[in-house]
Amino acid sequence: MNKRDFLRTLGGGLSLALLPRTLFAAAATPGALPEIRLIAAWRSLHELGRDGASHGAKAEGGTDYVGILATDWQQGVARIETAVAVPDRVHGLLPDRDGGFLVCANRPGPWLMRCAADGEVLARQALADENSGRTLNGHAVFDPAGEWLYTTESETGSTQGWIAVRRRDSLRKEAEFSTRGIEPHELLFDAEGKLVVANGGILRAPGDRKRDLDRMDSSLVRLDPTSGERLGQWWLKDKRLSLRHLALGATPAVGARALVGVALQAEHDDPAERAAAPILAVWNGDTLEIPSRETVGAGYCGDIATGMDGGFYLSAERSHRVTRWHPAAPERLEVIAELNKAGALAEFPLEGTHASLIGSPRGLGFWHPQRDPVLLRWAVEIAPDNHWTVVRA
Repeated sequence: MNKRDFLRTLGGGLSLALLPRTLFAAAATPGALPEIRLIAAWRSLHELGRDGASHGAKAEGGTDYVGILATDWQQGVARIETAVAVPDRVHGLLPDRDGGFLVCANRPGPWLMRCAADGEVLARQALADENSGRTLNGHAVFDPAGEWLYTTESETGSTQGWIAVRRRDSLRKEAEFSTRGIEPHELLFDAEGKLVVANGGILRAPGDRKRDLDRMDSSLVRLDPTSGERLGQWWLKDKRLSLRHLALGATPAVGARALVGVALQAEHDDPAERAAAPILAVWNGDTLEIPSRETVGAGYCGDIATGMDGGFYLSAERSHRVTRWHPAAPERLEVIAELNKAGALAEFPLEGTHASLIGSPRGLGFWHPQRDPVLLRWAVEIAPDNHWTVVRA
């Protein structure tokens, strides 16, 4: 049985694909993989204790959890280390500086929560208590010092975008400023310490239903994180492409500028046009461009993560693929994995480059340009959500 046949068998009919390594050095002799711990959100049909142990199956529906997953390479499984039941679906997750994590409810999000590594809830903030008439848009980011939390929010009804600046310990809002757009989604700090925000640009009706897509106004905006001053704003020519998720590229060579990758979501009326739409835009600090028109993602990128040498990994849940983009070959999106509902991505520095950790109902996929791909099965049947992130030491 060859490697690809073995992976198809392991993945239940799907595979982690290997690509030519033309952009990389010769493969190094692989050593043992370190244990990797991931902050994740998932839905389970099983009732789980705080230690992740199963306590039977629910008769219907499922329960949403957040917590920490850990790899067990020897046993070939990914186990649940910490599980905290939550009342709503979770979207954005952040590692906290003390080893715990920050949880942001899915859009339109009613709450934030900060937990210790063992699942103890340290702080909780309900937006209804603020009387602001706003909801969370699923993402948050800590400032580089880890002291302040920035959340993307929308006004109910108008979808006008705001950034709230919150205390790390209590999650209480201390300041706010406009995103200069509507429906802001993910945000990050760039290499120069400025705030970059993806305004998704989609108007929303009650129940989070999309409306008036012909009036979409999606943009990337760069803001001063202290004053909220707009430092620059960029739009794509195709107004039906919504800018959603962001990743900061790895530090490039001296004198070059770190790129920001932007995951795109197509909202065209014509299904064929939507399926043929690009899934990646790249911002270099001066311009926002679409480098590749390849249609491997079916017009929808669910997550994006830092790749090797300034590039990015992208997941395309609707086409069940994970691709990589590299600035040395900007017109290409290379498929590195085919995995049912491939969604959450995280990068893990390993052997001088970046491995990709891929979430799927099938299991946890591991891909590295100098190693064989691996698929770990779930110790308990779960369906991971769109995002996860590595627990940093």
